[in-house]
This record gives sequence, C-alpha cells and structure tokens, in this order.
Amino acid sequence: MALGATPVGIRRRVLAEGARLVGVAVVVGLVGAAFSGRFLEGFLYGVEPIDLPTYAAVAGLLTVVALLACWVPASRATRVDPAKALRGE
Repeated sequence: MALGATPVGIRRRVLAEGARLVGVAVVVGLVGAAFSGRFLEGFLYGVEPIDLPTYAAVAGLLTVVALLACWVPASRATRVDPAKALRGE
C-alpha cells in the first residue's frame, strides 16, 4: 500500500496466489487418490475405487477450507500501516 496498491488489490493478489496453490494441490491429490484407489482395489469391499461424488465433495470442502485459510493473511495484509512496514524493512 505504501507503493500505491489498494487494499482490494492486495487481498486479490494474496487470494490468487493461495488459490493457485490450492488448485495444484487438489489436482495432484485427486490424481494420487485415483491411482491409489486402483492400486488398493483388492482391499475395498463394497466400495468403488473411484467414487466421483466423494472425490468432488472432499475436493470442494478442502478448497473452501484452504481459501478461508488464505483469507486471514490477506485481510491482515490490508490492515498493515504502510509507514511501519517500510520502517521494518
């Protein structure tokens, strides 16, 4: 903000970076779960190795929780006094 950024811009940038990381993690996790489900298919009784509704629900829940976790530092970053932040550097 000391260099001209708006609070909305800072919040958007922090959330965008967090969303990018969350997206990559969800994709890697879904691929890993699909492969391990196929690998462990012999141990699963009465359960499909790839259950799309369960995968979607878990991925959605984890995405929401991770984005809420990104919101806290994003909102704190908008409340920092620019003069104090520059003096601290």
